[in-house]
Amino acid sequence: MDFELIGELSEIETIAVNLSIREKTDLKARYGGRRWRKLKGVGLIRLPSGNTRRAELHWYEAHGIGRRKLKIKRFLD
Repeated sequence: MDFELIGELSEIETIAVNLSIREKTDLKARYGGRRWRKLKGVGLIRLPSGNTRRAELHWYEAHGIGRRKLKIKRFLD
């Protein structure tokens, strides 16, 4: 992760659940967990350059595992 999440995520939506996630096998092998979900949301991030921007973020999440593979999808400002 080459950015820092500042504050809370908002506008969180589920994009895909369990069988419809292409990386499901890799996620289970690497982190464990059973029911993975792919989610998206909007958050304020700090880039390595020090700039602060609002961005749409995507990540995977499973019960008891937490957020994994958080990535920037696009900047909103």
